[in-house]
Amino acid sequence: MDTSSGLLLDVKRFAVHDGPGIRTTLFLKGCPLKCLWCHNPESISRVPELAFYAYKCVRCGECVTACPRKAHRMRHGEHEFLPEKCNACGACEARCLGGALRLFGKRISVGEAVGMLLEDRLFYQESGGGVTLSGGEPLLQSAFCREVFEEVKKEGIHTAVDTCGFVRWEAFERVLPVTDLFLFDVKHADSAGHRKLTGQGNELILENLRRLSERKARIEIRMPLVPGCNDSPENIRRTGELLGSLSVEKVRLLRYNPLARSKYAALGMPDTLPAVEAVPEDRLQEIIRTLRKYGVNAVSGGD
Repeated sequence: MDTSSGLLLDVKRFAVHDGPGIRTTLFLKGCPLKCLWCHNPESISRVPELAFYAYKCVRCGECVTACPRKAHRMRHGEHEFLPEKCNACGACEARCLGGALRLFGKRISVGEAVGMLLEDRLFYQESGGGVTLSGGEPLLQSAFCREVFEEVKKEGIHTAVDTCGFVRWEAFERVLPVTDLFLFDVKHADSAGHRKLTGQGNELILENLRRLSERKARIEIRMPLVPGCNDSPENIRRTGELLGSLSVEKVRLLRYNPLARSKYAALGMPDTLPAVEAVPEDRLQEIIRTLRKYGVNAVSGGD
């Protein structure tokens, strides 16, 4: 086994929406896109970062004594966090009595990752499940992904990568031999529209998708539906034309989730979440019918 390490964000066990069967999903930190509707803003930065949830703070002062860099202080009985002094060492997180401090991102070896994943192998075997690497964008750490998958494949475990697609093709080539399924995000068919919503155009993303299709990789498209952003009839039509020309097994439509505002505040990030509700069920079914006209196996996110 090689000695690469990855920057781990979180672990989700018993996941049922990250590929077939019951799965364990490793979320890796770092993403090249900044989607307006991102519900995991803690996954964007490529370095560890500390979040402070002010509403959970019990003002115990434990973080003040724990921090070697004086990134916390108490003033007039209130806690103040000074992020410019924080190096995300995590010393304060373990001492926080109210759970107001959370460190996002820690280094993990291939061996440690594989050890965690193999703990759940019985569930994979009984459900036809497996292991998913997600993010952020896991293929920013493609060498780590490759090495983890090489090890779990030795145990006959199904593997999946959940990707936004905005990485160099070499990252896909690295994991192709050991990846059973790609969960591939398609956010907008028009490059200018995609740039407005995510900060990047979609040319590289669509080129990677076409190459995967040509390689006969198993692909499931994930499309978040955000009212006023990418649910227009024109974009749905163009998306149908695009996906209908490719070899994809399924297109899963994901309804918008606006329940992440506390994360933006805790990280000191501007809240970019659109002030809209999820796509109504009747509109969702209309979009599904439209996509199916192009030969696309479209389904709702929970199906």
